[in-house]
Amino acid sequence: MPIIKSAIKRAKQTIGRRDRNVATKRAIKEAVKTFNATPSAATLSAAQSAIDTAVKKNVLNKNTASRRKALLSKMAKEAGVKPATAKKAPAKAAPKTAAKPAAKATAKPAAKKTAAKKPAAKKPAAK
Repeated sequence: MPIIKSAIKRAKQTIGRRDRNVATKRAIKEAVKTFNATPSAATLSAAQSAIDTAVKKNVLNKNTASRRKALLSKMAKEAGVKPATAKKAPAKAAPKTAAKPAAKATAKPAAKKTAAKKPAAKKPAAK
């Protein structure tokens, strides 16, 4: 056991981090097992989401995650599962720019002129 106060704190922090990392890895394993048991678009999405979360939390390397997701996609293709397509939000109506009165637009000057900045003073060369 550490004796120094900062080392004691580090040991406690390490335990907490390990618990979080193990929980994240466990979530990946459970999601992948669920997908393997019943391959569907929903379980595929859940498994890929768990992998993405692990990358975001720096538990998995992004290349490792990419490899695992590719393997999941390959298994889904073999099982005949089509990936769920993201539902797109309906297109928003174009903003009404013509509704603004023209008087407000002409009241403001088009562009302000900025004063020219003075060049920075040169520092003397070090000898």
